Amino acid sequence: MFALVLLAATLGGSRPAPAPHGERVRIPPGSYRPLYAPSGAGRVHVAAFSIDKEPVTRADFETFVRQNPEWQRGAIKGVFAESAYLSDWRSATDAGTEGRQRPVTEVSWFVAKAYCTWRGGRLPTVDEWEYVAAASATKRDASDDPSHEAALVTTYAQRAGHSIRDVGSSRPNAFGVSDLHELVWEWTSDFNSVLVSDDSRSMGAGGDERDHHLFCASAAIGATAPTDYAAFLRYAFRAGLTGRSTVRSLGFRCAGSV
Repeated sequence: MFALVLLAATLGGSRPAPAPHGERVRIPPGSYRPLYAPSGAGRVHVAAFSIDKEPVTRADFETFVRQNPEWQRGAIKGVFAESAYLSDWRSATDAGTEGRQRPVTEVSWFVAKAYCTWRGGRLPTVDEWEYVAAASATKRDASDDPSHEAALVTTYAQRAGHSIRDVGSSRPNAFGVSDLHELVWEWTSDFNSVLVSDDSRSMGAGGDERDHHLFCASAAIGATAPTDYAAFLRYAFRAGLTGRSTVRSLGFRCAGSV
């Protein structure tokens, strides 16, 4: 994470601008059950914050790159994004005429961070995102509802076989936030705060149990809910990312402190 912080320090040149689209929802303080709780704590407290009701769209992001040429495809420095950055756009400043209200994807962490700064916000933390995402349509904390967790796994599986839909196409959850699970994975500011290893020898004697959790069966060691497969999928996906990653199924939304 330290290397990301150093590189992110160069992002301060983006010009501030009002949000081109979207509504931000105020989230009250509360707590949630993380997949891996620090120091064995069962729940983690989350302070009040605000978060976009919907993911950032292709149309939103088109406005951003037109006003910030340094983040356009072809102009962006390779250290900030992989070669697939906005590869499905018609041009560096044209997202195309179709799918403009779909979530923007193929955007790296660095660019997502710059966009949220431009909008006067920031990326949500893992704790903030997971806290809001634990809600169902009727309950602000559905983490103890096995049917809700099973439905999320089904949602993720179905999402992989379909084209990405427009934002706002799913029912808002109990916080009033939409599309957290149904459309794409989403960036968080500290996506790599939990490191994943596939070598169990890194644990225990000589290993660092504070920062490493394991895939496969050993991933359940230390997990607060070993059967929360939807959470395992999210954490495993984040563990495979770098700040430069540009993935067809990965978008983002912005947040803010209150």
